[in-house]
Amino acid sequence: MAARLTRPHRDDVRIAMGGLAGGLLLWAVGLYSRTGDDPITVVDARWAILVPLAVTAACELLRRTRPRTALLVGTVAITADLMTLGSLATIVMFTDLVYAAVLYGTPASARRIPWITGLLTVIGTVVPYMAWRVPQALLIGAGTGLVTLVPATTGWVVRNHRDTADAERLRAEQTALLAEMDRSQAVTAERARMARELHDMVANHLSAIAIHSTAALSIDDPGTSKQALSVIRENSVEGLAEMRRLIGILREGNGGPSAVPTLDGLTALVDGARANGLEISLDTDHGKVPAPVELAAYRIVQESLTNALKHARPGRVTVALSRRDGVLDVRVTSPYGHRDGPRAPGSGAGLVGMRERAALLGGTFEACPDGALWAVHATLPVAEGDPE
Repeated sequence: MAARLTRPHRDDVRIAMGGLAGGLLLWAVGLYSRTGDDPITVVDARWAILVPLAVTAACELLRRTRPRTALLVGTVAITADLMTLGSLATIVMFTDLVYAAVLYGTPASARRIPWITGLLTVIGTVVPYMAWRVPQALLIGAGTGLVTLVPATTGWVVRNHRDTADAERLRAEQTALLAEMDRSQAVTAERARMARELHDMVANHLSAIAIHSTAALSIDDPGTSKQALSVIRENSVEGLAEMRRLIGILREGNGGPSAVPTLDGLTALVDGARANGLEISLDTDHGKVPAPVELAAYRIVQESLTNALKHARPGRVTVALSRRDGVLDVRVTSPYGHRDGPRAPGSGAGLVGMRERAALLGGTFEACPDGALWAVHATLPVAEGDPE
């Protein structure tokens, strides 16, 4: 199957028509590059000029689509033109073919053509001078360089500028793409962080509300209902306060470091869980730890107590924090076994959030049955330079 020919660029058509028209005008008024007495003129007939002129003009149609072919055919045409009276239009169009071959040709052609034209210029300068020993012979080399080397060098310079511009544009696009990826990742990470904070702050209170409201509805005892409603109100107020604090942080940056939970607040957290009906023992021996580790440990204990409130069987829940070998060890255990179902619905987001908190600090997290207990175990690295 024959290859489909590419239509010439419209600018190339204009160049070809302009060159042909200019050559015909020069031919019509009798302006030639040489005279019939010139030694290299083989055919002095006026019509002979038109053949290389027409061929060179046709080559201009291929200057973009087939630059190498156009230059090879154009070289034959300019050689033939040298044997006639010569047309300035043919010479000008040939210089454009050299320029286009470097600019639009393959990288290999762009590298070789300037070297070849430079070599031709040197030969055209040295050989005639050595043969005739007259200064005028140097003009042949000058003419050769003007027709071949100058357009080839110009094409090489323009091509380098164009390639540099393309590379810079590509680099700018890649930079913009990387910036957009970084922005998207930052937004995703911030959304994940907000989701963890929102879940950890509110889930505990809402779980307590759900459990005690179920008790108030299912037990026909005014004293029990009053106690359950008191717990519900307390958790509602605390949950609302937590929500307001988070909204303030997101909106105005309020609630700075002092508002971030610390391990000093574990006692209050455990007391609140006891008020919700859990039997808890707390053992802490961690000293001073960095704020990110402190926040992660607090949230892991908080979520573990929330899960114990929703899923654990009756019994003692133990919370233990200790610092050893450069890590803060967090361990929470609760009674584990079959029961009718959770006291409040869960989505599994809590375990995901705890695992993410540990991973962000380069630590480990594990939550699984351990005999008759459900054990949550996290290790959070504490760097050597971090405060004791």
